[in-house]
Amino acid sequence: MTETPLSPPAPVDVVLPCLDEAEALPWVLDRIPSGWRAIVVDNGSTDESADIARTLGAHVVHELRRGFGSACHAGLTAATADVVCFCDCDASLDPALLPAVTGPVLDGSADLVLGRRRPTSPRAWPPHARLANLALARMIRRCTGLRLHDLGPMRAARREALLALALTDRRSGYPLQMVVRAADAGWRVAERDVPYSPRTGRSKVTGTWRGTWQAVRDMRAVLAERPATAPGADAGAAGTGR
Repeated sequence: MTETPLSPPAPVDVVLPCLDEAEALPWVLDRIPSGWRAIVVDNGSTDESADIARTLGAHVVHELRRGFGSACHAGLTAATADVVCFCDCDASLDPALLPAVTGPVLDGSADLVLGRRRPTSPRAWPPHARLANLALARMIRRCTGLRLHDLGPMRAARREALLALALTDRRSGYPLQMVVRAADAGWRVAERDVPYSPRTGRSKVTGTWRGTWQAVRDMRAVLAERPATAPGADAGAAGTGR
């Protein structure tokens, strides 16, 4: 993994996993809240994503190991802020809404906040992906007791607590493993509604039946490993701001 030189710490770091998102990046980076730092994790793009992100002022990390989890975790380990957000880099979610998602973490009322996607049009969320998400939400409730509606890619938590969860999945199961291990550690998990728009460019996962099936398979493997033992992952680890 290689990265550009570090800039001064920001109040919040925003991790943006990126694979060939040159078309969406200008809009996404323009919507990052003022004073927050964008960490674009280039996961092997063949377009000009990394150069565009760097030109627009983002901190660019190059993660050569392919996989959504690999990109997310590379961004997490590169972060320096107390609070870290994650957001897709395809313009389906508006980074300008991150303060609403991050607020409960900053004020200490929640340890992990997920953006519950609310489609703005039928094209935003293909039927097969929506059905898979519904089934996954039911499995999460059954396995963890968390009454979640969505395993949304927009989320926020404290950096040190996330690192203490010792997440190991480096594919599509990474977001689920984060939620499962947070639940095992007694974290307070909340949801906030966020508009979900049609993505810019081609989807690598939920846009195809094959990608959706691979994601579901990865997530089933995560659920099968419960209960997880994460070094240092206890209820107190998350509440550093309380």
